[in-house]
Amino acid sequence: MIRALAFCATLAAAPLAAQELVLPEGARQLTERISPLDSYDLPTGVFADGAVPSRTLEGKVERFTWRFHAGARTTLQILSPLRKQIKAQGYDILLDCEARTCGGFDFRFGTEVVPNPDMYVAIHDYRFLSAVRGDEALSLLVSRNPPDGYVQLIRVSPPGKEPEPPLVVAKPEVKVETEGLLEVLQRDGRVILDDLTFETGADALGAGPFASLANLARFLKANARVRLALVGHTDDVGTLEGNIALSQRRAESVRDRLIEVHGIDGERLEAEGVGYLAPLTSNLNPEGRELNRRVEAVMLGG
Repeated sequence: MIRALAFCATLAAAPLAAQELVLPEGARQLTERISPLDSYDLPTGVFADGAVPSRTLEGKVERFTWRFHAGARTTLQILSPLRKQIKAQGYDILLDCEARTCGGFDFRFGTEVVPNPDMYVAIHDYRFLSAVRGDEALSLLVSRNPPDGYVQLIRVSPPGKEPEPPLVVAKPEVKVETEGLLEVLQRDGRVILDDLTFETGADALGAGPFASLANLARFLKANARVRLALVGHTDDVGTLEGNIALSQRRAESVRDRLIEVHGIDGERLEAEGVGYLAPLTSNLNPEGRELNRRVEAVMLGG
């Protein structure tokens, strides 16, 4: 169902009538549920007066979810290219909102969402879009569980009508990723340095180059009063003492690279390790343990 194609080639080859949406490279399909005849309550407005306004549609209902490595991209950066493509294909947008304006918790639980773990929705960090084109309709729900991103697509077509082609996966422009890192750092005060590589169980940072460190260095040089804490994290394999020591050494390796390669004053950089005490997600499966092994940059101010 998912084919790897170049972004530009996909847009050039596909007519506007074809529903081909480009997802980020590496998107892994988690759910495909197709009902030949079903109903779906398509949200048409934000939560108000105790309910989510909706339009009940009947026909062939398809439900898909994907997970991919979002890195530092925001939900808006994930949704924006999908929204542009939907508009280009002739859809009219009915609803386009982010978590706060949608209605937060109430909207999230007032509309249909594929259950966890096939779709993850952060109550304060999601975006929703619904659209129609003639007798067809679709909705998109985007959220993050850093460093992963999730997309849910639900689409409805009249009974007996063949649906448009499925989604296509293509590589995103690197510019989006690198700009997003600094945006997240300034907005949240912390960001995951998701392109760093370490050998399993080792503390030496890979050869690189790493775009995240180049961007951090550029940011620090432009903001002379800012300091950073580099914080290492691990999974829960092994003892707490051993994991704290390993995470500390990895953070120190990142600090050393910023000093030696990028010329950052060591007085502006701290290195700490917390082992497995601050996981992003469960350590009960390999995917969760991989996500929890990371180094974050935390902004300390002047």
